[in-house]
Amino acid sequence: MNCPRKRDFFAALPAVCFLAAPLLGQDPAPAKPAVPPAAQEQKPADKQQGPAPIRIVTRAVVVPVTVKDRNGNLVPDLRRDEFRVFEDNIEQEVTRLSVETYPLSLVILIDNDLGRKDEQQVEPSLASIVGGLSTSDEAFICRFDQFFHEGKGFSRDQDSLLTELKRTDLSSEPSVAPPGGPFNGPTINNAPAPGAPPNPAGLQAVKGQPTKALDDAVFEAADLLKDRDSRNRRKVILLISDGQNGAKFNTHSYDETKAELLRQGISVYSVATGRSYFERKFNRLVSYSHDTGGDIYYGAKQNAFSEFYTRITEEARNQYTLTYSPKGESSMDYHSIEVRVRRDGLTILARQGYYGGTFTESPK
Repeated sequence: MNCPRKRDFFAALPAVCFLAAPLLGQDPAPAKPAVPPAAQEQKPADKQQGPAPIRIVTRAVVVPVTVKDRNGNLVPDLRRDEFRVFEDNIEQEVTRLSVETYPLSLVILIDNDLGRKDEQQVEPSLASIVGGLSTSDEAFICRFDQFFHEGKGFSRDQDSLLTELKRTDLSSEPSVAPPGGPFNGPTINNAPAPGAPPNPAGLQAVKGQPTKALDDAVFEAADLLKDRDSRNRRKVILLISDGQNGAKFNTHSYDETKAELLRQGISVYSVATGRSYFERKFNRLVSYSHDTGGDIYYGAKQNAFSEFYTRITEEARNQYTLTYSPKGESSMDYHSIEVRVRRDGLTILARQGYYGGTFTESPK
């Protein structure tokens, strides 16, 4: 069937004629009808696509959990249905249980202002930390007193880490503020006085300091771990200290530091030195370990420290990993977490909460 020849009908249906002509073997018309720009840019594939898929955003909470028996040994055979998780006192459904072994990103944070007896026990034991590391682990060695002292960065080279730990001298290093740190000398109009040393704090011997900035040190260690791979690694701070903390030397409070640890998914494992054990000055160490799902060990003898390091890295690497999607909606920033198991006589170590808002469904 040919296109109509009447002028008035042809003029009335230009689109029909020009579209039908090529299908009938006729020569195409010399001119094409005007097409809106939007139609010109549209790809044929776009025309064939159906409705946009509905995307639902869910919030998955991941909780590493350590379970021990009465003798302190790890319990490796728990099933998913034996765990119970409560968020903000509401029981949640555990959707996934993983028992995979994870490599560590570890900040070794060493107290540089220990008592003489504690220092004599701790210093010879430091090299044994490397014995608990696997070839996939990475570690960053740092010290602290009134200030935070970074080491050489993260490394998987165990020989380099061993050398650095062997050279750590806790008894002779001066306490020097980091570049751009606080100035504690005489000032005029808030500026260093003429002729004043650039950093008088650097002239103080470590042993002469009565207090130290423990909270700031943990906060700085957390900052070093901030950009490490949190999906495929455990982020851990190994804190070796007597637990003493001078509030006036800290710029970060305990609550602020704890919040940062929880936001970054970092666990703190503490080794309390002998003096802190006998004088009961380790409350700060207990709090950091308890709130972040880590653990604490009390060292009264030199040989004990070496054993602790190995047990800590084993614990951190071999945790259960629970996953759940929280029920309900909440505008709270902080959410409490409690993990239980259905077996009796077991100890559960898990972080006490997390920070983060509630995700909702995307618009349909």
